[in-house]
This record gives sequence, C-alpha cells and structure tokens, in this order.
Amino acid sequence: MARKKIIEIVLDTETTGLDYTKERMVEFAAVRLENGKIKDEFQTLINPEQHIRKSSIAIHGITADMVKDAPTEAEVMPRIMDFIKDYPIVAHNAIFDYSFLNEASKRVLGKEIENTRIDSQQMFKEIYPELESHGLEALTEKFDVELNNHHRAMADTMGLALAYPKLKKLYLQKYDWESKQLDNIEYLFERYLRIQQTVNTLQSELQDLKSVFKLYFEQGGGPIVSPSGETLVYNSKQSFGYDFNQIKDVLEEVGAFEKAVKINTGFVDRLVGGGRLDEDKKELIKDARQEITETRNIQVIKNK
Repeated sequence: MARKKIIEIVLDTETTGLDYTKERMVEFAAVRLENGKIKDEFQTLINPEQHIRKSSIAIHGITADMVKDAPTEAEVMPRIMDFIKDYPIVAHNAIFDYSFLNEASKRVLGKEIENTRIDSQQMFKEIYPELESHGLEALTEKFDVELNNHHRAMADTMGLALAYPKLKKLYLQKYDWESKQLDNIEYLFERYLRIQQTVNTLQSELQDLKSVFKLYFEQGGGPIVSPSGETLVYNSKQSFGYDFNQIKDVLEEVGAFEKAVKINTGFVDRLVGGGRLDEDKKELIKDARQEITETRNIQVIKNK
C-alpha cells in the first residue's frame, strides 16, 4: 500500500512591528514538507506601504530601501495563499505569524484563513519542559540543525523545516503514549495529587535541612565536602531597595536601564484590558509591545 502523503507548510514572517492589527509583513518565507522532506519553497520581501519600526529593523535588518521595489501586500497575498493552500501551517510561536497572515488575508481577500495551526514552540515545550529556552535557536541546537542568518524569514523557515520532523516524531510518540492513558484519567489525577503532595513535602524537608546547615555555619562551621566532591559553603550578601525615580536617569545614562528594570507584563496586560486607562494610553502601551506568545496550562483548584 502506498504511503499516505502528508503535506505541511513551514513558514516564518518578518514584520514592521508586533501589533498584527496595525503592522504589516515585510518578508514571508515558506517551504512545503511532504512526509517530512522539503519539496518546494517560496519567499518574498513585501512592501508594507508604511513605516518599519526601528525596533523591528534591529531584529531582522530589513529597511525601507530594501522593500521599496518589492510587491505590496495586495500583490503578494494571492501568491502566498496559493502556496500554502489549505495545508496545516507550522511555525515557531505560530500565533504571531498566523495572526499577521490572517489579518492580511482579511484585508486583501476578504476572508480569514482556516488552515490548521501547528506551534512547534508548544511542541518543543512539551517534549523538553526542563530547558531554559524554547526559542528557535534552542530548537535547532537541540536537533543539531545549523541556523544561519537568524531572524530572516527563509533562514528561520529552513532551520525549522529541518528540525521539525525530528521534533514531530518525538511529539507523536509522546502523544500516542498520552492517548493510551485517557481511560485512566481519574486514577492519573489522584496520582498527580500524590506526586504534588510529595514534591511539597520534599521542598519542606529541603528547607528544614537548609535551616540546619545555616545554623551550623553561623555557629562557626567550615565547608562540608561530600564523598563525591560537592562542597557545601555559606554565603551572605546584602541587598537594597531603591527609589526608582532617583536612579532612573543614571541607569539610562550608563545604558543599564533595560537590564535593571523588568516590566511586570501580566500587570500591564491587565491595565490594557481593564477600564482604568483611556483609549489613547492603551494605544501607547500596545505600540510598545515586542512579542506575542501563547500559554496553555492546567490548574488544580483546591477544594474549599
């Protein structure tokens, strides 16, 4: 029996900014995978007919001069849609690229795209939750794929297209195992709660041991060396609170502002979605967005 042909479109976009409702694509690249093998490719610069933000140019390096003679969105979208057709779309942090394509399709073709969206970043997190980073560079490095000219559309697309089949194989194996557990879901939830309780207990035990070690050192004890070579030592350091208004000018002057100050993105999102700000201020905050991500989590609600 002939093997069923599975076609997927791996793609990447570069844009004028991050708000898909206002910004436009400046570059699009895609490859067609047939059973995990690259069979065709398509790429183009796009004249967005609007300003390209400096923050975006700093990432992808695409300037207004580079796209001034490129086809416009209206000219290129039919070609893009002809390439991707109704095949599943694969992208890293897929909601970003999908959102830009969807908005462009609505503007030019008068309809939303209906392609299945496959997020390789979510898959990567499922397979390797312990990794510190789940970006495209981390993915290609994990699967020994060379990634050159990162943040240009075709380079990122090719890197993902080569890594994705390996990731997909592991993901499908994991999914197959998970699917076979669904008949046991009530038992697994009970097991999950037991493990969670065990983890909480172990964390408490670790804290108790640390308290003993701290007392030992504070009473003059020296470093402790284990038979396998690990050494337990005691460190103490002071930290301070600062009046932000008094130091922000100095931080900006020495170029340390962004490193010293981390925005509470959850709080900012709630501000934009709430009723405390007027629309002008909400728009100013939206214009400062630098990325869009999608998080999917389970949550245990405790019995009251």
